[in-house]
Amino acid sequence: MPDAPQLLQQMNDRSREVFRRVVESYLASGEPVGSRTLTRTLNEKVSAATIRNVMQDLEFLGLLDSPHVSAGRIPTQLGLRMFVDGLLEIGDLSEADRTRIESTVTDGARDVESLLDRVGSALSGVTHSASLVLTPKHEAALKHIEFVSLNPTRALVVLVFSDGHVENRLFSPPPGQTPSSMREAANFLNALIDGRTLTEARDLIQREISARRQELDSLAAAMVESGLAAWETQGDDTSRLIVRGRANLLSGGDHAEELERIRSLFDDLERKRDIAAFLDLTEQGDGVRIFIGSENKLFSLSGSSLVVSPYMNADRKIIGAVGVIGPTRLNYGRIVPIVDYTAQLLGRMVTDHGER
Repeated sequence: MPDAPQLLQQMNDRSREVFRRVVESYLASGEPVGSRTLTRTLNEKVSAATIRNVMQDLEFLGLLDSPHVSAGRIPTQLGLRMFVDGLLEIGDLSEADRTRIESTVTDGARDVESLLDRVGSALSGVTHSASLVLTPKHEAALKHIEFVSLNPTRALVVLVFSDGHVENRLFSPPPGQTPSSMREAANFLNALIDGRTLTEARDLIQREISARRQELDSLAAAMVESGLAAWETQGDDTSRLIVRGRANLLSGGDHAEELERIRSLFDDLERKRDIAAFLDLTEQGDGVRIFIGSENKLFSLSGSSLVVSPYMNADRKIIGAVGVIGPTRLNYGRIVPIVDYTAQLLGRMVTDHGER
C-alpha cells in the first residue's frame, strides 16, 4: 500500500476533490458524508452513482471508511494524515483569538506558573478543547544540596539554587541508609555542583560516579544515584504538566464508547509519570506538529489528536511545550496557528519574566 503522499499524487482531480470535500465536511460536522450531499456541493456536475464509485475507490485505498452499511463515509486515520500533510489550508490567526490569548499575559499574574496556567485556560477556551502546557524546569545554577531522612523509607532532597530558589523533593532512599552515608553523599555532590545547572550537574555526576565508584562507600553511592533520580523525579514531571478544559472533551462526546476513550485519556494524564514524553514529541524540529489517533503514543488509547509545539527561551533552547488535544475531527486549519502563536508568546513571556 503506497504511503499518503504517494496516494495523493496518484489521485486524479475528481478523486482528490471528492476526498477533500468528505474530510472537510466530516471535520465540520463529525457526521458521515453521503454521495448525494457531495453532488450538491461539487463544482463539477456528476451523478451520485459516479460519486459513490469514487468513494468506493477511496475506501479501497484505505482513505475512507463506512461506519454503517447504508451510511456515508468518514476519513480513516491514514486519510486524515494525508489531508493534513497535503490538502490542509492553514488559516490566519484571528484578531479575536490573538487578543484573548494575549490578555492573559497582562492581567497582573506575578509568577510564571500562574501566567502559564492562565494561558492554558485561555487556549482551552479559544479552541473549545483541552490544553496542555509543560512548564519549564528551573535551570539556574545550583548552590547547595542536602539530604534529610524523614523515616526509613522516605527522605527529602533540598536543592538550593544560586538565584535563591529552593526546591524540596521527596524520594525513597535505598535500604540501609545512615546519617553518615547521607552526609557523605551530600558532600560528594556539593563538591561537584557549584555553578552548574541541574542538567549539567546530573551529567557530570553520572560520569564521576562511574570514575570514582571505588572511592565512594557503597551506601553513599546508592544514595547519590537515588538522589539523581529524585532530581528528575517522575512526580515532579507530573506537576509540570498543566491541563485545562477537560470538560470541553467530556461534554463533546456523543457516544458512550467515545466518552470512555476520553475518560481513559484523562486517567492516563492523572497517572502519567513520564510526562517528559510530551516534550519529546516536539523535539523533532521547530514548529507545530500534528499527531492523529495512534500516531500520538502518549495518549494512543484514547484515539485523540494532539496539536503541539515547543516553546523556546532567548537562546533558542526548548524549555517546554504547549498543545491542544481533542477528537480526531479537530479544526486543524484554525488550531495550528493558535498553537503556534501561543508557543511563541510563552517563549517570550518566560524569557521576559526571567530577566526581571
